Amino acid sequence: QTLLPLKGAETKHSFKTICLFVMVSQHFEADEWALVSGNEGTGPTRLSFVATPRMYAIAAFKYGAILLSVILGAVITYNNCSAPDSLVISRSINLGATKLRQLWQSPNYRNRTATSETLSKLSFNRSYHSASQCDIDPNDRFDCGFNELIYMKKCQARGCCWNPEVNALSPLCFLPSNYPSYNMDYLTPTSTGFTGTLSRTEKTLFLNDIMTLQLNVIYETAGRLHFTLKDPRSKRYEVPIDVPKVTKRASTQLYTVKFSFRPFGIIVQRKSNGLVLLNTTVGPLFYADQFLQISTSLASKHISGLGEHMTNLVLNVNWTRLTHWNRDQAPRPNANLYGSHPFYLVMEEDGSAHGVFLLNSNAKDILLQPTPALTWRTIGGILDFYMFLGPDPKTVIRQYMDVIGYPIMPPYWSLGFHLCRWGYWSTNITRQVVENMTRANMPQDVQWNDIDYMDQRKDFTYNLQYFGDYAQMVKEFHQRGLKYVMIVDPGISSTQRAGKYKPYDDGVKRGVFIKNETGQPLIGKVWPGPTAFPDFTNPETLAWWYENIKEFHDKVSFDGMWIDMNEPSDFISGGIYGCPDNNLENPPYVPGVTGGHLRSATICMSGKQYLSSHYNLHSLYGLTEAIASHNALIKVIGKRPFVISRSTFPSHGRYGGHWTGDILSDWNDMYYTIPAIMLFNMFGIPLVGADVCGFRSRTTEELCVRWTQLGSFYPFMRNHNDFKQPSQEPYVFSESAQSAMRKALLMRYTLLPFLYTLFHKAHSAGETVVRPLSFEFRQDPNTPSIDRQFMWGEALLITPVLQPKTVEVSGYFPPTKWYNLHDGSAVHSKGQYILLQAPLDTINVHVRGGCILPTQEPNTTTAASRGNPFGLIVALSDQGIARGEFFWDDGESLLTYENGDYTEIIFIAKNNVLFSEIIHLNSQIDGLKLGSVFVFGVPFAPQKVSVNGFWISDFSYRTDTEVLTLQNLSVLMGEQFTITWF
Repeated sequence: QTLLPLKGAETKHSFKTICLFVMVSQHFEADEWALVSGNEGTGPTRLSFVATPRMYAIAAFKYGAILLSVILGAVITYNNCSAPDSLVISRSINLGATKLRQLWQSPNYRNRTATSETLSKLSFNRSYHSASQCDIDPNDRFDCGFNELIYMKKCQARGCCWNPEVNALSPLCFLPSNYPSYNMDYLTPTSTGFTGTLSRTEKTLFLNDIMTLQLNVIYETAGRLHFTLKDPRSKRYEVPIDVPKVTKRASTQLYTVKFSFRPFGIIVQRKSNGLVLLNTTVGPLFYADQFLQISTSLASKHISGLGEHMTNLVLNVNWTRLTHWNRDQAPRPNANLYGSHPFYLVMEEDGSAHGVFLLNSNAKDILLQPTPALTWRTIGGILDFYMFLGPDPKTVIRQYMDVIGYPIMPPYWSLGFHLCRWGYWSTNITRQVVENMTRANMPQDVQWNDIDYMDQRKDFTYNLQYFGDYAQMVKEFHQRGLKYVMIVDPGISSTQRAGKYKPYDDGVKRGVFIKNETGQPLIGKVWPGPTAFPDFTNPETLAWWYENIKEFHDKVSFDGMWIDMNEPSDFISGGIYGCPDNNLENPPYVPGVTGGHLRSATICMSGKQYLSSHYNLHSLYGLTEAIASHNALIKVIGKRPFVISRSTFPSHGRYGGHWTGDILSDWNDMYYTIPAIMLFNMFGIPLVGADVCGFRSRTTEELCVRWTQLGSFYPFMRNHNDFKQPSQEPYVFSESAQSAMRKALLMRYTLLPFLYTLFHKAHSAGETVVRPLSFEFRQDPNTPSIDRQFMWGEALLITPVLQPKTVEVSGYFPPTKWYNLHDGSAVHSKGQYILLQAPLDTINVHVRGGCILPTQEPNTTTAASRGNPFGLIVALSDQGIARGEFFWDDGESLLTYENGDYTEIIFIAKNNVLFSEIIHLNSQIDGLKLGSVFVFGVPFAPQKVSVNGFWISDFSYRTDTEVLTLQNLSVLMGEQFTITWF
């Protein structure tokens, strides 16, 4: 059979591609062919396994291509490789520690003065293009300015096109359709997929092009594809975390992979419908020592992810640049913030979804353009891509977590209300705060302290004048049923007299700090003044960190750690003594980082760490500190660790949670916390929240009430503010405001069993706790961009008020039956916006028909509420059925699920019967009882109700809302039960 050129796809500015027509035996079925060129033909439309005979055919092609090109020249033609609009799909990876050679010893990163020259000094006097090769639609142009203010002469000297007569956002200087790229010389099947050799004959404007590359394509699972591009001659830095390893190719795949040879490109299609998800032939591949670029088309404009930024849920593809480089930066639009998550999810037009993950920790830009298309630019490491085929968005996230790891199971108490402030200057003030919360009858589980407790702001110390009875205060909190968390920064004071500050003295002796070019500790400046920075990639540092935590815990029995300033932040960019002038400090391309330099607000890039240079490891700093803290707390406390970190990177969710940093106390910032919370759930970090009522600037009573209502549905809920601002604890406001806040907090505590069950499903099955509506209603075209509402699991729809001076809010209800959580009244929607009443004391929460929620009678602490009677909210579907799950354990022990020390119950309602099925049972459920049941959507007034075969009289029914209420039950949760109504 002859493999014909791919038809039916519009080509706008494709590169010339050699399409090889290979004659093969007739007896193979068409769908068995492994399609390996960019123009495989219309016959085989999907990629199946590569049978041994097929491998022979491919091998024949490999070794006979040159000879065939001479003898059968008529069979070799040049064709344009099709470039249909397509979607790039995401990939996921499992992360863990691995040792790599120190990068500063690598020949790839020698301090070459030539490499440190800026692009403006580089000459590249070549012209590759004709007018036709520059005749590209403005929306399809790929930038050739590379973050420079460029003029026509320099642009054309780069071999690029210049056309200023376009809209202001489209690049003036752009790559021609035939800009030199790599060609694929060989492609060979392997036991896991394919390996290939790429080469280029012409250099780019960037120094030290790597002229030969190795491609590895691994068919890891049916829904996960992995491919890498590496330098085969020299080891380059790779992210030091483990990823899944496979030894054989997946037997079935949801994807088809095709390749373009000249120039090289990889095209990935969804096998079920042929939709192109990734197509790198749309632009040239760059692979220089300190500049790597690859572009792809996108299948739709509904792309989310690529955090951490202050963005909407769906990103703007109209010439948007997103920069990844962890930075101490208060959230604002168009700035790189505290974390880097090079993962995105695309919602396809038919409701399917896919994701793409680039495992690379170097500074990078991601460019989005209206085509739609995406360009990755990074300044180090390798190109290491994972793609996730879903096909639905929830499955994409699980596939991503299969790679980066499932989230930690948090302690139950951590889901309660946390209270903090920078400005609790003493134990007396901190005690008074807790006392005021108790007097106001406000739920609270955790009290925090900021750096106020420290002696001269030094880690692992406390101020004897104002916190002299620190240990006693924490003991008193424990007696009240509260937990205690304090802040710990990574910077260690370096100016104390010898023998006076053990963490620094011992750290220097043990070599735990990041070093400068002379081998001495690199000194920056943070809260205590001059500071050294622990290198958490060094095993000795992990032991040193644990010992310091243990010694401090022996004095003050804290329950968790708040790790801040761990981008790492440095008040003096680079360090007290400056940074050397080399290619790491001044790379030829600097992504769009705030401050214009990689070292802005952080330490020198040439800082030496155990595994590599800080140039490579910078964005991993918070992750490595979180791992060190997580592991230390397990050893010190012997229970589930609680770690909240500002800086994050993929896999952080395995070790701790995150809060969204120093947000403003205003309505706009409150809104932006909603997409942030949803995105971090997509990033595998479900334990996430924002500072309720805001951190910076002055809040208002109305704003704080509305924010407390919204914050009651953050997975992690903490009120925290700046010492410069007025107090914003719930008890400082008017009685009516306090009542509204108390109502919201008690609602949260009522729903904690459901929230805890959602965390269990995230921990055990890779699900999200908070999710967009599009995850549940993916075929509803109205849902992808909704980010002023969100869901808890599949069951709860939250519609907060996000504007001042209003008592109503418009919310979208996907087409199904919904019930008001507060009174059970039904909302029948065909997929429409509905105007909801929202008085100041109310947040609108609706239960999805068909769901059952486990609840519990609330108290002001989880320690007290965990012994209270449970309840069930049964929201019947139009068919009269519902289902729900319940997970329970002791709330604090390690690995309860893994060790089988838990209770899991399924609740099912159908045919006017509610019953439980015990999936797994342990002693923690002993004696706990079901006290109430609310059944929403009962269409008739029941005359009789029985519980386990016994008639009861304590039930009621409202005809206006169709709600059946059963109260004063005393049904053991640890035994199966049946409730029937007639």
